[in-house]
Formats: sequence, structure tokens, C-alpha cells
Amino acid sequence: MAVQQAIRFGEDRRKKSREKDAYYQVVITLNSLVWLALVVCLLLFHFARPEMVSGVQQFWGIDGRTSWSPEYMNALIRLLQVCLGASLITMFLRSRRSRRKEDNYGVNLFILAGISTVSLVTINSILLA
Repeated sequence: MAVQQAIRFGEDRRKKSREKDAYYQVVITLNSLVWLALVVCLLLFHFARPEMVSGVQQFWGIDGRTSWSPEYMNALIRLLQVCLGASLITMFLRSRRSRRKEDNYGVNLFILAGISTVSLVTINSILLA
């Protein structure tokens, strides 16, 4: 009965390859965008951190920023929160569709959520110190 309903609305999704499934493509695209956002977070971290003031800069009296940039830190925190939320949403979406034995759950999403969580906790401890 259920197979007849699935075939009635179009091609049986169990027989369709994963690469042609729109749901799977959305999940993969979201996963890729979140990893790209994490790379942007690394760039924001680079610009947010204090500059190292070298001996030449001190000799010539060139000022260097010795504190964290608040603008970049706010953007970094927001983007890390988006990364964490999107990775959790993607985990949920993958869990709703992965039912076959050969379906992988996506360890990279756990790694991404872990990196985002650890980064948010670390940044929070830096800002409170």
C-alpha cells in the first residue's frame, strides 16, 4: 500500500539514487555552506585577535592593537552560533532520512558542532577574563 502511494506521486524514492534526491542535495549544500562559514570564522578570528607588537614597532613608536577587536568578535560569535545551529539542523535532517544500513550518519557534522561549541566556550572565557 505504501509503495503504491510512493509510486503514485512519482518515482519511488527508495529506488532513486541519492545524488538525484532533492532532499539529499539540500542537506549536502547546507553542510558545505556551514563548513564555508567556519572558514570565514577563522578569517574573522585572525582579524579580531590582538596584534603582536614587534621590537621595530616599539622602536619607531608605531602603535599596535593590544586588545581584541569588538566588531570582529561580535561577528565571530554570531557566525559561530549560526554554524552550531545549522550543523544541528543538518544533523536532524540527516537523521530523518538515514534509515538504510549503508547510509552514513555524517561524522563531519559532529566535528563541526564540536568545533563550534568549543570555540564559543573559549571565546566566552576570553571575553569574561
